[in-house]
Amino acid sequence: MKKVICCAIMAVSMFFCACGNCGNAEGNTVTKEKIDSDKQVKYGYALGSDVGRNLKKQNFDFDVNAFVAGFKTAFTGAESKMTEEEIGTALQEFQTEMITKMMEERAKKGAANKEAGEKFLAENKTKEGVKTTESGLQYIIEKEGEGESPAAEDTVEVHYRGTLLDGTEFDSSYKREQPAKFPLNRVIKGWTEGVQLMKKGAKYKFFIPSELAYGEGGAGETIGPNSTLIFEVELLSIEKVQKEQSK
Repeated sequence: MKKVICCAIMAVSMFFCACGNCGNAEGNTVTKEKIDSDKQVKYGYALGSDVGRNLKKQNFDFDVNAFVAGFKTAFTGAESKMTEEEIGTALQEFQTEMITKMMEERAKKGAANKEAGEKFLAENKTKEGVKTTESGLQYIIEKEGEGESPAAEDTVEVHYRGTLLDGTEFDSSYKREQPAKFPLNRVIKGWTEGVQLMKKGAKYKFFIPSELAYGEGGAGETIGPNSTLIFEVELLSIEKVQKEQSK
């Protein structure tokens, strides 16, 4: 959080300097004409818009005018209305407040995702063709394969597409036009269990509960906490682990 705050301050500092407002207590009014005619103003306005959008996305809550006043005071060397100790204390309080707020929002989102996932899986398991394992993993066999199934230690090559319950696609080897290859025991539990049910050439659709996916931590910006995931998986090849023969 502290790093984010520092980056935001630095970016806004660049914005004011680019707009030619450094050292000017009143600043200059930025008009559309100035943006179109002065590239420094254009760059500054674009940067400021980007920073503002990101700060809003992070749900930072502070007085923008006070921020600008504090920045100008520090940059021009004018007398500060706060001591260094007061500034440090305020930043610590701000950081604590924002972290608490983010954790509360994440917990709320996680609870909603968990409830939505449980409701979906309860309804989904009653549908024709859906099978459920003891762990709670659900799957549909779209195409059977032939031969052996992989073990957890084996390396598999697959094509896949992953989506959230609302259909949002977060990953696809099909789009990359490049199959994925990895040891089966190095992925989420739902994959490790599910792909072991498949044979070469098979295509399954998996419905993976959050506890068999990324759990409370989620993954990246798209996969939120406690998200139930849907994967379409096509098993292309299996590389069996060469086990040492006992002497």
